[in-house]
Amino acid sequence: MIEEGKALFIQIAEQIEDQILDGSLTEESKAPSTNELAAFYRINPATAAKGVAMLTDKGVLYKQRGIGMFVATGARQSLLTERRSAFADRYIDPLLAEARTLGLGADDLAALLRERAVAASASEGNPA
Repeated sequence: MIEEGKALFIQIAEQIEDQILDGSLTEESKAPSTNELAAFYRINPATAAKGVAMLTDKGVLYKQRGIGMFVATGARQSLLTERRSAFADRYIDPLLAEARTLGLGADDLAALLRERAVAASASEGNPA
């Protein structure tokens, strides 16, 4: 689960974000403690704390003194907005640039996406 070449604290933060996005950590639910994260990933608690602090700074988690860290209200929507923007920057913008180079318009791209989605769905055994 640990990726080479990426800071551990960032991976911890991304793992918690993924749990919020997939619904396994819901808003206002208790987040794993830094000690739990450190034990699970077999890392220094300070490294886990740095990942948690990153999410606290982003407003995804908040601390209740003496109780622990909790998922903030609106955290899921905030993360979805952030990830969609990053997705567009990383994939859509280069796709559009290449489409312009190839002379493809929005309708052409939409048709290609539909074709590929149908093909991917069929290869996974899902009906079209």
